[in-house]
Amino acid sequence: MIQSQTSKIDPFKNLLQNNYQQLVGQKQIEFDAAQMPIIEHLQNLLEQLIEHDDFANKPLYQRLLTLPPEPAKNIYIYGDVGRGKSMLMDLFFEACPIKHKRRVHFLTFMKEVHEHVHQCRQRKQDNAIPELAKKIRATTLILCFDEFHVSDIADAMIMIRLFGQLYKLGLIIVATSNIPPDDLYRGGIQRDSFLPFIRMLLETSEVIKLDAKQDYRCSNHDQEFAQQNYYWPLNQDADAFLLNQFDKLTDNAKKTSKTLKILGHQLTLTIANDTFAYTNFTYLCGQALGPADYLTIAQQFTHLFIANIPELTLRQRNEAKRFVTLIDALYEHKVKLICTAETSANLLYTEGKSAFEFKRTTSRLTEMQSLNYWQSDHIP
Repeated sequence: MIQSQTSKIDPFKNLLQNNYQQLVGQKQIEFDAAQMPIIEHLQNLLEQLIEHDDFANKPLYQRLLTLPPEPAKNIYIYGDVGRGKSMLMDLFFEACPIKHKRRVHFLTFMKEVHEHVHQCRQRKQDNAIPELAKKIRATTLILCFDEFHVSDIADAMIMIRLFGQLYKLGLIIVATSNIPPDDLYRGGIQRDSFLPFIRMLLETSEVIKLDAKQDYRCSNHDQEFAQQNYYWPLNQDADAFLLNQFDKLTDNAKKTSKTLKILGHQLTLTIANDTFAYTNFTYLCGQALGPADYLTIAQQFTHLFIANIPELTLRQRNEAKRFVTLIDALYEHKVKLICTAETSANLLYTEGKSAFEFKRTTSRLTEMQSLNYWQSDHIP
């Protein structure tokens, strides 16, 4: 007896709503009415994907006699920092029964893309992007991106070509971002060349704003904090604090240097061992380093010590953007950060066009001091 589409979907009806309420009941999260419309859109997509999977697995004669389901749309969720976007996407990802799925931080994904392009150039291949799109689609139908954003021209130009190919191949994307699509890469070099990507994104996606009022990372009054790991202001005790912490956590291990090889260039950290590294803000963010550098550091080291983070001004907007990328990489890989700064995290960068994006960094710097974060395992 042939099982109907309806019976395939039945076990998944209201699944996300039920799982959400269960987390609320267990006091793992707080109920927020602003999150419910996002749940509904993700639930609809979940059911559509099950319909498509059921149709694809029917015998050929049944497919010829049955209308295919309506094409599913991508979902792009945006909103302010700490509102639960990633949590809702993870709820969807965990519930989705589709085998070929992947959840990845966008920074990590773009690093993989650049590595693939670099390898193709080494082999003198000129079809890197179409080849990569087919490779991704061969193993992935659902791709969930956390922290979708565009920060440089190299990423912008690659994304136009790669995502165009992925959409044609039928890949479905669920993405979270702090930025609405129309503001992606705003103010970037040659942004006009990037506008076709924004149009493509809007045409293929349901764009939903999560309009919650509360930053759950910063407003959790019950959150326990680890010992002081963010020291401010910069004074005569700051350097001594950082060095003492380094010696304490490494059990006075010998201070050596370590060189990392990253996409054809090298990055040397003068005080490092296999899992701990000590450096300063100017070295990490004052030179033209990028996501690949920061992700390599985050994957390599469990603890990173950064000295002398300044209060950033408009003239240091490039340094501020690099610091945002650095903290994103450290946070994603659960690196334990110990640092000294000129001022508190919420006052590090408060002016200029990038100040809005920096709010995510402030939120993460706060969470990275929590006992819960410090007890989490490093993700290499």
